[in-house]
Amino acid sequence: MGLSTHVLDTMHGTPAPGMAVELYATGQGEPALVKRFVLNADGRNPEGPLFDDANLKKGTYRLVFEVAAYFRSRGIALPDPPFLDRVTLDFGIAHADQHYHVPLLVSPWSYSTYRGS
Repeated sequence: MGLSTHVLDTMHGTPAPGMAVELYATGQGEPALVKRFVLNADGRNPEGPLFDDANLKKGTYRLVFEVAAYFRSRGIALPDPPFLDRVTLDFGIAHADQHYHVPLLVSPWSYSTYRGS
């Protein structure tokens, strides 16, 4: 399975469809944008894994989630500036032969993540 992500909107108890996400490779100086995508109805990348088994490489990466824009699109009035605007997760891939799943559970005021399966 390579690398995947999934976002759950804990304010509404649903996936986070429509949230914009960016994936960067960060191991060689300036972060390099790998891809941008918008989450589908299940809160996942509509194209499947971010990297499949053959293309996942050992290294460091960054996922950036456009949290404030997502909640505004759901009609949530946020302060200016919002408490959480963009959530940035930096993580490492130590074993490219294993599956890495990076879920985000998020509300306008908090988030958590973990290495999923």
